[in-house]
Amino acid sequence: MNRKICVITGGRAEYGLLRWVMQGIRDDSELELQLIVTGMHLSAAFGSTYMDIERDGFQISTKVPVLTELDTPVGVARSMGLGLAGFAQAFADLKPDVIVVLGDRYEIFSAVAAALVARIPVAHLHGGELTEGAFDDALRHAITKMSHLHFVAAHPYRQRVLQLGEAPQNVFLVGGLGVDSMLREPRLSRPALEQALDFPLGKRNVLVTFHPATLSDTSPGAQMAALLAALEAMPDTHFIFTLPNADNGGHEITAHIDNFLARNPRAKAFAALGQQRYFSCLAHCDVVVGNSSSGLTEAPSFKKPTVNIGDRQRGRLKASSVIDCDPNTASISAALDRACSFDFMQSLATAINPYGQGGAADKVVATLKAHPLGSLIPKVFFDWSMP
Repeated sequence: MNRKICVITGGRAEYGLLRWVMQGIRDDSELELQLIVTGMHLSAAFGSTYMDIERDGFQISTKVPVLTELDTPVGVARSMGLGLAGFAQAFADLKPDVIVVLGDRYEIFSAVAAALVARIPVAHLHGGELTEGAFDDALRHAITKMSHLHFVAAHPYRQRVLQLGEAPQNVFLVGGLGVDSMLREPRLSRPALEQALDFPLGKRNVLVTFHPATLSDTSPGAQMAALLAALEAMPDTHFIFTLPNADNGGHEITAHIDNFLARNPRAKAFAALGQQRYFSCLAHCDVVVGNSSSGLTEAPSFKKPTVNIGDRQRGRLKASSVIDCDPNTASISAALDRACSFDFMQSLATAINPYGQGGAADKVVATLKAHPLGSLIPKVFFDWSMP
């Protein structure tokens, strides 16, 4: 009987990382892909991106709606409750042999909590990382403790998963899945990208993605206003925005972007670009700005500078192409000036992506296919202090 592997995805960026793992599972005659779609994929406000998954040829096994209308702590907590109930029923119906999750989102936490009580092994991708400016950081480590197989992107992350008491034989260093996606996704030429975006590129182009830093004392709206003030001062520059995730304060950020677009014809925003358009933007833009993990994990492979704002990504491994700054206009402007300088642009030729050179998806699929599952439950805490 084929091993049933259930992949769960809740948003555009996460799906981009999971896509080639999903394809590898689907294409293997000894594996059966089950797919649960949840979160932002099911929301029109975020582009109804479940349709992109279907256009890529994947059959969705079931959908678990979780989002409420509130991007507040109450709304997020309610979403987590909806997710816990919905995933419990989905697992009862699908009866997977193992579930596969990625990252640190609250809907993924709900899925893993439901799997824990259902005694279903969990394979967790991109554990051991740090994003100290968001409560996602704690969710990621909690997911690690409820998971059984761990696929990490870099050696320090493997060490951190081991530090959490996970058995070494179940922690696999595979590299970053974003590098795989970048290498496999064909990119559009500049004219084709302009046509796909219905937006002309300028003399200089900036790709902007800014999410709420959910543990910050400064409101997301105030931080976004500071960023937009810095962008406003950049002449001869066009701006491509991707809208924020469904986090506390996301609506504040979107409102500021809408106001910026209304007075600035050199800018356009997208709820969801999709992998091809997003990577094509990375290839043709001059600078990446914001606080998205993509600026750290993928932009370095394009030899593009990243201005990383605030604490959301604090703790992640960073290439020499990443410039950190505070979430105020003066600091952001200084970082942008440095990123656009001739000397810094010249230095990018030697930038090395700390998340590897590709091949992660194949390694994940091979392990999911071959690794024994019967001994994974119950888990034993691996205590390094013991002889």
